[in-house]
Amino acid sequence: MTWLIEVDASTCIGSGICAGTAPGHFMVVDGVSHPVRAEVDPADPAIDAAESCPVEAITIRDKETGETLAPEE
Repeated sequence: MTWLIEVDASTCIGSGICAGTAPGHFMVVDGVSHPVRAEVDPADPAIDAAESCPVEAITIRDKETGETLAPEE
């Protein structure tokens, strides 16, 4: 299984919570979060970061099914 990580740059406020929660998956550049890689193996810190985003700018999906894994509805 592979996950896709997306950050909506127009929604991101650059709080850095994602980079602090999952530094191997996110970095903040010029006040906007970016995934380190768009495709990752399943990793709980990535889900935690998406769930922690105060503006829900991070979406994690299953690459094969397209199912949204985070944030939870």
